[in-house]
Amino acid sequence: MPEASDSRVAVYIDFDNIVISRYDQVNGRGSFMKDRGTSRPSPEFAARLKRATVDIGAIIDFAASFGTIVLTRAYADWSAPVNADYRAQLVGRAVDLVQLFPAAAYGKNGADIRLAVDAVEDMFRLEDLTHVVIVAGDSDYVPLAQRCKRLGRYVIGVGVAGSTARSLAAACDEFATYDRLPGVPAVAPEPDPEPAPEKKPATKKTKAQKDAAPPAQTPQEEAAALLERALRLESERTDDDWVNASALKNLLKRMDPSFSEKDLGHRSFTDFIRAHTEVAELREEGNIRHVRLVAARR
Repeated sequence: MPEASDSRVAVYIDFDNIVISRYDQVNGRGSFMKDRGTSRPSPEFAARLKRATVDIGAIIDFAASFGTIVLTRAYADWSAPVNADYRAQLVGRAVDLVQLFPAAAYGKNGADIRLAVDAVEDMFRLEDLTHVVIVAGDSDYVPLAQRCKRLGRYVIGVGVAGSTARSLAAACDEFATYDRLPGVPAVAPEPDPEPAPEKKPATKKTKAQKDAAPPAQTPQEEAAALLERALRLESERTDDDWVNASALKNLLKRMDPSFSEKDLGHRSFTDFIRAHTEVAELREEGNIRHVRLVAARR
């Protein structure tokens, strides 16, 4: 990856996607479609929108950490009241507002198609472009991320936690959740309404059915499994039990671009290693840290 001082960054924001995802995260799944109504927004809807306001500045500042931003585009119907309220914030950060007119035939994927076409065109037009930041969570952007990488660009994804397709995160070189960006305030989500209990005839599961539905891993368990795989791979590559912690973290990020020790509740990668003594042991020598699999797993 080029040094930040030499890097040139393009930012593409599927604005409807990020705003609706944040609203649903804060106010409960599916809330946006239920609350927005068909006429002027209600006071309750306006209050919920304000509570779920997206800080565009935090996104742009994050993108700027990779290098000089040469263009930033946001795609939406800017005549919609929900989006119009952001115009001052966006114009203040020199964001190019791309108007998408609502149309029954093209409304669903209008932003996806226009954003992807513009991004590919820009990569051919701006040969010195090194980084592409895609702010969205839709799996429709997977082909775009893959194409950007094939064209030699470093791809960073930004999406709202809980509303981002895992396939999109995996297609990027690096993925960050909007919630964890510096400056974004933590907002406790409203609980989802409890669905009415549905009466179903009792059926007894067979042993095969029970075995076919094992309990899902927790995020910590998934992270521990990822850590073990990365340690085995890096140890095999270097032919040494002890591997450099920085190299190990880089490998983890390549294996799962959405990996973040902070999202898992740890202040640093070293703290993340210390929390998984069942998998790894840590050796510290000054500022140098090495990690290896515990003896029981080697």
